[in-house]
Formats: sequence, C-alpha cells, structure tokens
Amino acid sequence: MFVSQAVELHTAASAVFPLLLPSGTSGLAASSSTHSVFSMIKHLFIDLDDTLWDTYHNNKSSLEELYHTYAWDRYFDSFETFFSIYLPHNEALWSEYRYGQIDKPTLTLERFRRPFTGYLTLSDEQILTWNAEFLSITGRKTRLCPHALEVMEYLHRYYKVYILSNGFREIQHAKLTNSGLAPYIDRVILSEDAGINKPNKKIFDLALVKAKARKTESIMIGDSWEADIVGAANAGLASVWYNPNRHILPDDGVRAPMHIISSLSELMQIFLLSCAVLFLTKRAQTSSPVIRMHIGTPFLSPVWNPSPSRFSFLT
Repeated sequence: MFVSQAVELHTAASAVFPLLLPSGTSGLAASSSTHSVFSMIKHLFIDLDDTLWDTYHNNKSSLEELYHTYAWDRYFDSFETFFSIYLPHNEALWSEYRYGQIDKPTLTLERFRRPFTGYLTLSDEQILTWNAEFLSITGRKTRLCPHALEVMEYLHRYYKVYILSNGFREIQHAKLTNSGLAPYIDRVILSEDAGINKPNKKIFDLALVKAKARKTESIMIGDSWEADIVGAANAGLASVWYNPNRHILPDDGVRAPMHIISSLSELMQIFLLSCAVLFLTKRAQTSSPVIRMHIGTPFLSPVWNPSPSRFSFLT
C-alpha cells in the first residue's frame, strides 16, 4: 500500500466513523478483542535493530570492510568462514548482555576475541581499535528492513513513535539520522541510558513514564521474541511480533502477541482494519443498513454482511 493511499483512507475513516456511530458512543470502549485494543493505541514503542534498521546486513557489510582492511584472510579461508564463526558468538554475547550476565565492555571485547581464538592473541587495545572503526563504518550504513521508511512515515502521522532499544548509545542515533528514520521518531529510549535491558519490565515501565503513556494506549513492535515480545508481556503491554523469517511461535507460556507479521507493510493494514472492524461491529449492534467502503487500493475492503456480527473482507 502506498503511504498516500493509506493516509487518504485513515483521514476519511477518522472523519466519518465517529459521525456514524450511535450518539454518545466513542467507539473506543475497552474490549478484549484485538481490534478494540488496536483502536485505542496512541503510542508505538518500536525496536530498531532488525526491526527497522537492517542490522544483519549492515553489520555483515561493515565486518567485511574490516576483514579486508586488516587482512584477516591470513587467518580464515574467506570472509564467509569468518562471519560464520563470528555470528553465533555475537548472538550468544548479546543474549548474555540482555539478561545482565555480562556488561558492555565484555561484549565489546569478546565479540572480536572469540572468533580469533586459536588463530591470534589479541590485546584489548587492538580490539578496541577494531571496534571503534566497526562502529564508525556501521553508523554510516543505511540499509533498512523492507518498507521501514514508508511505514514509519505513515505511522508518525497518527501516533507517537518511540525507539526502545538495547543498542549502544554511540551508534543508535547515527543509524537513525543517516538512514532517514530520525524525522519519524519522537523519542529514543535506550537501555544503556536506563541502566536496564529488555526484556526486564523496568525498562518498559520507564519508557511509559518518559512517553507519558498509558499501557492500554501503547504497544511494542519488534523482531526479538526474547527482548521485545517476552519483555512486553512482562510489562503487561500488547505487542506485535515482526517475524520476517517466519520462526515457529515459541511454546514458552508467554502471552501471544496481538499480531505476528512477516512484513512491516502489514502494520498499516492492521491499524486501519482494526478501525474499520470496530466501526462495523457498532453498526451490526444497531441494525444499520448495508455499508460498503470502497477503498480502491491494494487493501482489504470491509463489506457489510447482513448476518449479524459477521463481516467479509474482499481484496
């Protein structure tokens, strides 16, 4: 869906729906239904790395530059060989950092030291030099997850948008600025500044305070099941799991997210559809005549079905 088309529909819906609802009804009354929850949302807390900014490919590209600059081919058959060793170490270290098992300096040193174990003995000074260059290169990378920019442009028109990230202070702001995301962000909330990481509920509680937001009006959107979805559940927040690789839903007893999406473009559809369904539900309750919303875009057109409380959605 093009942003202009989404904006046109959102504007029309916002103007028309309240006029058609029964007198004295806000249409946003609390409900256990998914669509009612989404209709109340005013604040979006969104992860940055691998949700909006393509961390995997940007970091891989940055490491490849270091690989050639420092002739790491003396120790590895190819860059792909090095990266296949580096990646699982880096992911394990970030998981430990997330749960407070290691600190930032340890993560910084060990993510370079471990891949070279058995090949090269590295001093802390050498690693810190590499790391500084790695962060400098990475901060200039601009590859985003598909549809990130257009979706953020749309969402920022109607919602307060906050970045809630475990990423390091010296690099996250550069990512936002250089990638073009910064104009669509109202505030950046980093675990490093808060002194606690996702998934600890305390950082979500702090984010709500900083945003002056209520839980019932807020939602967390992110790609990490551990950090974003489990964290949101810990804090009693609704969530959307961005799952582009279509991982199986973990069976860990955590409250399921409100939606699981494989493309960020689905976010525009979710918020618009929730508004439409809520409106149609109210019309069903008041036995109103047939209502058809002609949208004329690659979006779902909600159509009234005479059967009470039933809807069909035509593409």
